[in-house]
Amino acid sequence: FIGTKPTGQHSGDFSLSDGSVMVKDNNLTGGKFTINVSSLKITDKDTAYTSKLAGHLLSPDFFDAAKYGTASFEITNVEAYDSTKAKSLLAGATHIISGNLKLKDSTKNISFPAVVTVTDAGVTTVADFNIDRSNWGLSYGNDKSLGDKFIRPEVNIKLNIAAKK
Repeated sequence: FIGTKPTGQHSGDFSLSDGSVMVKDNNLTGGKFTINVSSLKITDKDTAYTSKLAGHLLSPDFFDAAKYGTASFEITNVEAYDSTKAKSLLAGATHIISGNLKLKDSTKNISFPAVVTVTDAGVTTVADFNIDRSNWGLSYGNDKSLGDKFIRPEVNIKLNIAAKK
């Protein structure tokens, strides 16, 4: 993920605890993934504040990892990508994936373009899209009156998932 503010940005990764995908006739049809919120790793180039930032993001101000140790995503629909109906941040998108993203105690359905590849060995999915974190109650720092301490509600998500058969 990449979160931004007027004075810069921060990036990080989460690991999956588990997950599975469903394939029928060489097409992705579904799947479910559990995200280990406590696995948060800040990947900023400037590492001076990474532990402080990680602690803040895991606090009740953001993810509240002590209370909500996992997040999840369950695929509800997969369809062919049509560039006349949706724009993609990722070149070569092949599908639109829709699903329920649960963060903290809120679940919202999202859709995003992705490159999905199904082979005899498994499935790979790559995506690059934005969400509005405030839709899940992650609204810390959203008030523009905070000036340079303002944190934009849009968060860029990059997925790179490989599932073996």
